[in-house]
Amino acid sequence: MDCIDNIPLPNGLTVEVYDLSRQIAANTTKVELLIRIEIKVNEACFSNQEQYDLTRKVLGNELFFEYRMERTFVKNAEKDIILRELLAAFKKDSISYLSHPDFARRFVLSQYRKMNQRPGFAIH
Repeated sequence: MDCIDNIPLPNGLTVEVYDLSRQIAANTTKVELLIRIEIKVNEACFSNQEQYDLTRKVLGNELFFEYRMERTFVKNAEKDIILRELLAAFKKDSISYLSHPDFARRFVLSQYRKMNQRPGFAIH
């Protein structure tokens, strides 16, 4: 997994871009980008200490926003072009969303809600 770009955002987060491309036949490649942002679980995200403590206990101190972009059956000679196109499309379409000052808090709270929706999981 090769990190090909780090994009610092105005909200203090950093987007890491990984090239997960791999050859799938003699003359074709699956071009795949992994977009990843590490987000610290912060007490200020929660309305009470219990939610914060439970989230850290179950999910850990860091969460990761991940997004994948891929294109299959790309001619080997076109791999780098397609990779650049995918990265440019990501930057154009997503950087402003990920840069929102409240993105990290909203993401942490969405993971907290997902955690609570798991079958058999109940907050005590």
